[in-house]
Amino acid sequence: MKSIPLRIVSTLLRHGREKSIRPILILLVITWVMSTRSQSAEPPPNVVIIFIDDMGYADIHPFGDTGHPTPNLDRMAAEGRRFTDFCVSSAVCSASRSALMTGCYHKRIGISGALGPKSNIGINSNETTIAEICRSKGYRTAIYGKWHLGHNPKFLPTNHGFDEYYGIPYSNDMWPLHPATVAKRRDNPNAPSSWAELPMIKDTKIVIESVQPQDQQQMTRQFTERAVEFIKRDPDKPFFLYLPHPMVHVPLFVSEDFRGKSGRGLFGDVVMEVDWSVGQILDAIEDIGVERNTLVVFTSDNGPWLSYGDHAGKATPLREGKGTMFEGGYREPTLMWWKGKIPAGTTCDTFASTIDLLPTIAAMTGADLPSHKIDGHDIRPLMFAEPGAKTPHESFACFYAGGLQAVRNERFKLVFPHQYRTLNGHPGGTGGFPVGYQQAMAERALYDLDNDIGETTDVSAEHPDVVAKLEAAAAIYREEMGDNLTKTKGTAIRPAGKMEPGDEELPLVW
Repeated sequence: MKSIPLRIVSTLLRHGREKSIRPILILLVITWVMSTRSQSAEPPPNVVIIFIDDMGYADIHPFGDTGHPTPNLDRMAAEGRRFTDFCVSSAVCSASRSALMTGCYHKRIGISGALGPKSNIGINSNETTIAEICRSKGYRTAIYGKWHLGHNPKFLPTNHGFDEYYGIPYSNDMWPLHPATVAKRRDNPNAPSSWAELPMIKDTKIVIESVQPQDQQQMTRQFTERAVEFIKRDPDKPFFLYLPHPMVHVPLFVSEDFRGKSGRGLFGDVVMEVDWSVGQILDAIEDIGVERNTLVVFTSDNGPWLSYGDHAGKATPLREGKGTMFEGGYREPTLMWWKGKIPAGTTCDTFASTIDLLPTIAAMTGADLPSHKIDGHDIRPLMFAEPGAKTPHESFACFYAGGLQAVRNERFKLVFPHQYRTLNGHPGGTGGFPVGYQQAMAERALYDLDNDIGETTDVSAEHPDVVAKLEAAAAIYREEMGDNLTKTKGTAIRPAGKMEPGDEELPLVW
């Protein structure tokens, strides 16, 4: 039934001879009002986060790479927005992922480093994840890929807001074919492995007890196909999809369709398949006609694992890589796409972080924020390029391995003395085997990131006021979250989840 404008109905109601049809007209008025409301109210937006493992700042064409084609990421940049100063909480797997999922510094919620099969901790059930934020508003939620926030059932995604999960519980090198084990077995074929068999998990149950190389070759494709099916399964209901690919973390694997196609070795082939995956996701969104109501975020958990050389990416022009809190370790190549909302072909060079995604998604969906403290902020003004939009962060803490290694703001970064790993200009390894790092000492220094993105020149003498402000911010971070470098205990740290007597354990095979 076509809705009738109110002015016509009002005119009819004023005439006494129309009393007999007043009930019908009142029904028409109600129908028109409800129709108008439903047309004017925007449906809740869908959200997709594509999280790559160990991708360097310069590993894709929109951020400077020219060695291998990434047409779908080029498309995402042309139709969306590049973020050139988008950072993670820490330059290592589990810490970074915990911050993304909860909107908190990883240090605040008790998770550092990279959890493995011997770990007895994981994400605490008291924390609120993006999936739980979305599910509180009736969203479908799913994750396909690498979780890395605890492998035992109580820590797995379906106990933290996700309706379904299919993937690996931690990094793909945490298996008996780890390069270190392979190297040992060259001399001693019976040398024991330090790792359990790598399982594939559906929800909370193991479906492949021992992932083999041929399984790893299909992971990017399989996770993508499951993600596409999930998007298309129920197009009338809003969804949150988290697609944390195990690639481009070593060991590198690629399907037959992309093997040898990049002309730049196995690493280039793997990046091409990741790019294909992005294209499949964008196409699926457009196939069901929700491209104007879907936010897609593409980013990485930390920078490149430089010691692996030709099996690792690059962070040019940034300093260092994974495992350090220099810019190459925690600043990530980030793209955001939402047709009609995010301005096409634009760049945001204002600072933001993965910890901002949870509060931003909560604001977009109308969900309540967690009752406990979080550290992220709503960055919709930056996403939508609103005039005068600024970073919501007066400062940002750079924690690694329990130590506060630096504090930064929009322009400046104050680095505190600490030991860090470096190749010191030497090449990395070849063929999937790393070279050893050297240990170096970072001196106290202030870097002007706007003019010295490579962190080469200390400008602390020229900006004592900036140093004082960042020192004051550091003192607050240390008080709240502690600092191993200064042996400070934090007063506002929440514990990670722990295995308790009687908790179910994932039956790993050692």
